[in-house]
Amino acid sequence: MQTIIEYFETIPSSHRTLLLISGLSFFWILENNVSLFRFKYNKWKHAIPNLFFTLTTIIINFLLAFLLLNISDIVASNNFGLLNWLPILPIWINVFLGILFLDLIGAYLPHWLEHKIKPLWMIHLVHHSDHHVDTTTANRHHPLESLIRFTFTLFGVLITGANIGIVMLYQSISLISTQFNHANIKLPKRVDLFLSYFFVSPDMHKIHHHYRLPFTDSNFGNIFSIWDRLFGTYKAFSREKLIYGVDVFFDENANGKIETLLKQPFQPYSKPTFSPESKN
Repeated sequence: MQTIIEYFETIPSSHRTLLLISGLSFFWILENNVSLFRFKYNKWKHAIPNLFFTLTTIIINFLLAFLLLNISDIVASNNFGLLNWLPILPIWINVFLGILFLDLIGAYLPHWLEHKIKPLWMIHLVHHSDHHVDTTTANRHHPLESLIRFTFTLFGVLITGANIGIVMLYQSISLISTQFNHANIKLPKRVDLFLSYFFVSPDMHKIHHHYRLPFTDSNFGNIFSIWDRLFGTYKAFSREKLIYGVDVFFDENANGKIETLLKQPFQPYSKPTFSPESKN
């Protein structure tokens, strides 16, 4: 474990890029063989806006990476943060707790807030407007949302006191996890359900992409499913009944245009309506 952390402390940008491309490629190929929905769409055309927003996310994270390094150095040199206040633990426990709480503060919390605060929801709507959710949807985030998520990651590093090795490992696991749980793949239902007791599985997260409430406002987790179960935001729903998108932004042509998506946060506030199925 020490060797892994030391590697991630100095992981080259080229390796992180390779990880992103490898994950996308793997799940892209897998989708052709074990897909959940046989979408009638041009997969490459659909991927263009999603890959554009993936690129903007990469650029923002790259330009602001020095902040992560600085914050991590500050908490380490001042022995600040939860991990530094705990008694000495085996390194694997320390790493696990770091990833666990970074997942809470850097992923679950901002995601939940984006659904509760009107301006943040209008930014996050770019992610939910995809009607053909697949692995390329994973990083379909407006640049403003990328900044928001990065800010919460900084806050997570400050609170947890995680060193840069744990932070980079967390970000790498988070990347693969979000590509996995957005991928248009169909695991055996029992396998998916068992997996969802510990991690965010494909079926669990796709419920979050159903086009109506209360399912849109559920299953906010990224890596660990414990947070949704602990905070009461977990919901189950039949994957055969899923309809992707949001009913307030149901124009499939518009949500594939980069220019339209970039302007989305500045449109009038819109919130999904409640599904009749929620009463069942």
